[in-house]
Amino acid sequence: MYKKSFIFLVMMSVFGLLWNISLQTQADEPFDTADVDEYVKNYIEKNGLPGAAIVIVKDGNVLYEKGFGHDSEGKPLTAKSQIGIASGTKPFTAFAVLQLIDRGKIKLDDPVVNYLPELTLDDVRWKKVTVRQLLSHTSGLPNPTIVAPAYTLKEGVDRLRDWKLQYEPGEKHYYSNANYWTLAYLVEQVSGLDFNAYLTKNVFLPLGMEDSISAVNSGDIVEKLGIPRGYVTLYGTAMPWRELEKMFSGSGSIFTTASDIGKWLSMHTSRGEINNGEPLLSQKLLKESYSPQPGSEKYGLGWSFSSPGIKPARISHSGSISTFQSQQDIIPSSGYGVAVLLNSFTTTFEHSYEMSSGIIQLTEGKDPELKAPTPKIIDLSLGVITLLYLILGIRGIRRSNKWTDKRKHHPAWRFYLRLIPQLIPVVGISWLLFIVPTLENNSSTILDAFGLFPSAMILLVIIFIIGFALTILRVYYRIRLHRN
Repeated sequence: MYKKSFIFLVMMSVFGLLWNISLQTQADEPFDTADVDEYVKNYIEKNGLPGAAIVIVKDGNVLYEKGFGHDSEGKPLTAKSQIGIASGTKPFTAFAVLQLIDRGKIKLDDPVVNYLPELTLDDVRWKKVTVRQLLSHTSGLPNPTIVAPAYTLKEGVDRLRDWKLQYEPGEKHYYSNANYWTLAYLVEQVSGLDFNAYLTKNVFLPLGMEDSISAVNSGDIVEKLGIPRGYVTLYGTAMPWRELEKMFSGSGSIFTTASDIGKWLSMHTSRGEINNGEPLLSQKLLKESYSPQPGSEKYGLGWSFSSPGIKPARISHSGSISTFQSQQDIIPSSGYGVAVLLNSFTTTFEHSYEMSSGIIQLTEGKDPELKAPTPKIIDLSLGVITLLYLILGIRGIRRSNKWTDKRKHHPAWRFYLRLIPQLIPVVGISWLLFIVPTLENNSSTILDAFGLFPSAMILLVIIFIIGFALTILRVYYRIRLHRN
């Protein structure tokens, strides 16, 4: 009896061991890179994207890097093509600050004014803002859409002198690029190197990121750096466009490659160590950067965290400027890291996030769903509305004489009152197209406004032209009728 029980227990133990080994083998089995190829090709084709560059790492090793599609010069996009990662720059800026903390040159909870006494705001609360609060977006600094131009980091932070804090320091998370302009300036002042030189010496070169650079102004992209222009999407396709002119050092300024980002993510998935086993940042600070901060449950020190319902949990950062988009994801539960770099921008959808999510599903052994191309549907819907408005508008223009003649006996006040409905959108669109680009002496233009949402802007331009033409013609026929 006991002998049989013993044999049974031994058999069950062996079976359990084999079962666990089998499961472990399945879990460790690498994903099929052909599935990634197929997924990415289908995604960019379905959504009309010009190209994408992908990298996947696991536990410090690059497993996959590849480019798809083409750049604006007609060359194939590769894992070595330089692409803007936009706000994906912020983890790098935070890393640079944390390195200086590691070296004892900055203290995380010191007020920023201890290191930048010359930087003042029109708000006494600024003196309480700490380095940690800048890193976690809890400083209270606002994030205005329209700001004056700047061509150096010093000019950029000098713009803050007339600003007021939007919240009490440490009260709540409020995402602001100004936090990271200030942090990049802090790196410069403390290290004695300009921001790009610091990153190159202390981050890029130690990691072997030889094709990475941090620009100061977006105007440098094509003119000084020679990086091909990105694209904006329109009606299910894409067209090359110029980047909106702005100073974005520290907040969105890095141009890099999928291959280089693979080295960055490899370091993050191997406890901050580089190939020789030397850490670029202490474990304590690296762990702190991945941790929620006071007043900021979903943001650490340069990194954001996925919502509780998203599985597997991720440490991430997305980024977009007006012609580029990126997504970086670290999955602690599996040791994977994924980055998607796009040489295009779509206003209505974060393609890079969606693509990264699909690739993460592939690493989990799941089949990602290729969803309906929502931005294309939105654009085409706006296109149909634009066409209908154009047809009806041309019809109204051709009938302007009859419309005016039918109301020739109306008193002037009543006649002109009838013009108000078509004048309201004309005035509103005029303000958007001609006034907004000049506010705060910013460097944006009508073309920049168009590139932010082309299909919507085409509709607005048609509405403006039709409304303006109808108003002029109806007033003209009214005057002519009364002269006769």
